[in-house]
Amino acid sequence: MKALAPWTGFTTLQKEIDRLFERFWEPRWDEFPALAGEWTPSLDLSETKDALVVKAEIPGIDPKEIEVSLQDQVLTIKGEKRQEKEEKDEHYFRMERSYGGFVRSIRLPVPVDGSKVSATFKNGLLTVKLPKTPAAKGTTIPVKAE
Repeated sequence: MKALAPWTGFTTLQKEIDRLFERFWEPRWDEFPALAGEWTPSLDLSETKDALVVKAEIPGIDPKEIEVSLQDQVLTIKGEKRQEKEEKDEHYFRMERSYGGFVRSIRLPVPVDGSKVSATFKNGLLTVKLPKTPAAKGTTIPVKAE
């Protein structure tokens, strides 16, 4: 039967090409150099049965300089990493660490309970736990055999 309809795989090929071009036009923000005085911390977003967990690497920053907010299911992390004062006799051979303000926002994939969000900071790692709403947790329906 396949010999009578040789173009049956064309639809799948067309969908794959469309997906390729959609990804081609998406901006890759990590490929653009940071603007002067701005940098972006790396983060992970994971999901457990009861919560979303965001872990952001923010080394060398005072926890008092970090602001975490949640509005309309968008988590925003703001802060500023200040540069230490330089010695007048000090000459740099290489300077690779980033300093300045940063803002990182991420839209959450499921609804969370904003009143129960917690944030901790230890050893340069910010961990934000966002408990899911009961509706986002869903329910499991057992299937009975007859």
